[in-house]
Amino acid sequence: MIVAPTVSILILTKDEEINIERCIASVAWSDDIVVLDSMSGDRTVELAERLGARVVRRKFDNWSAHQNWAVRNIEFKHPWVYYTDADETCDDELREELAGLGRTGEGFAAFQVRRKDYFMGRWLKRSQLYPTWITRIFRPEKIRYERLVNPVAVVEGRTGQLQGHIVHYPFSHGTGHWFDRHNRYSGMEAQDLVGEVRQPLRIGELFARDASVRRRARKTLAYRMPGRPLLMFGYLYFFRLGLLDGVPGLRYSIMRSMYEYMIDLKVAELRYREKGELP
Repeated sequence: MIVAPTVSILILTKDEEINIERCIASVAWSDDIVVLDSMSGDRTVELAERLGARVVRRKFDNWSAHQNWAVRNIEFKHPWVYYTDADETCDDELREELAGLGRTGEGFAAFQVRRKDYFMGRWLKRSQLYPTWITRIFRPEKIRYERLVNPVAVVEGRTGQLQGHIVHYPFSHGTGHWFDRHNRYSGMEAQDLVGEVRQPLRIGELFARDASVRRRARKTLAYRMPGRPLLMFGYLYFFRLGLLDGVPGLRYSIMRSMYEYMIDLKVAELRYREKGELP
């Protein structure tokens, strides 16, 4: 068994008994697995503790506040933290890289990795915007998060990239759960966007070296464009060749366009409320 004495694990959970065992098994090489649980009502905590994880419980408020609380208040055993959701696993290549961070992490504050998303048994290689680089390995004192949902990691220091992957099963609870979750997310996205679109667009950030900065700038630009839901479908299915992902690619592209439409509706509602035109 590979032991990574320089890496702690942070897993965020809320009613994840269906996923937690698989997730913990993929990071069992670490001797410091911390589960930050948002008051689960199922067997998540029981299963996590049975597998040797340390459980911290906190009521969820929003993503950035929740993650900022974690990195500021949880005492991790090791200088590096690998953050994962319960519906994700760490592949073998990423495990090997994390095991060597004590040697290769010198001079870095964080690392980004890519994620493979699966739907109906198929990797959505094209329709899920692969490769998207996300910051998941970091020194807790060097990171903070912004935005209510899909938080942006702000890192103090140099950010590198690892070649291994996170394997993500976003539909493990079913498509109904995906829609319920994204209904909540769309409300938080709308709150963020009402403020963000009032800020000037910094063209230079569209081409920034930091992938998280590029993603935030491009999202800000996208939300200024008319017909976004249809543009999203066309972008994912035709431009990104999501059609090559088969039926799962088609279904996912439609679902994503529906999510964008939900956001647009809620942004419009918030603006009407600001004007006093809605009760």
